[in-house]
Amino acid sequence: MAREIEFLFDTGSPNAYLVHRAIPAAVAGGKVAFRYVPVLLGGIFKAIGNQSPMAAYGHIGAKVAYDRLEMQRFMAAHGITNFVMNPHFPVNTLLMMRGAVAAQELGCARAYNDAMFKGMWEQGLKLDLPDVWDRALTAVGLPAGQLADLAADPAVKARLVANTEAAVARGAFGSPTFFLGSEMWFGKERLRDAVEAAGG
Repeated sequence: MAREIEFLFDTGSPNAYLVHRAIPAAVAGGKVAFRYVPVLLGGIFKAIGNQSPMAAYGHIGAKVAYDRLEMQRFMAAHGITNFVMNPHFPVNTLLMMRGAVAAQELGCARAYNDAMFKGMWEQGLKLDLPDVWDRALTAVGLPAGQLADLAADPAVKARLVANTEAAVARGAFGSPTFFLGSEMWFGKERLRDAVEAAGG
């Protein structure tokens, strides 16, 4: 039976997108599975006083250049060729992440997450606008109306809050974060380590 790695993600993170793109190859052997756990990155930052890398290090030219190099290396290693920096970044991800919880409820999480990651990091969409979000879902055949209604449900909102609070309680401080049981890894560069620890 495949061991399960929890993937704590926010679609507003470009590094979470890169992990999402790399996961299919990581699970190809069948020894490892990933469970996507939607969290609100802004909520994590607020809870622990963290901030985005661009806010924290954007004034350090060498750090920005190196982060860009690491992204290029990761994309080359995993054959990712269609990444584009979202021109609207940072985008408020509250609607997207409530929608991710709603999609889990409706049984269409895989298609939903793929549509959101592609919309953010391949198509450059401003997905915090409800009409843009709606069109992105409709374009791939997802039930945008049902997802919108469910995303506004208090229970769905509460579940996203609970996921985010649980992430903070476990020591998470950003996205992508991986858990194998109680053991945590952070960052796209640790994807291989998490998979190896799970026996993949």
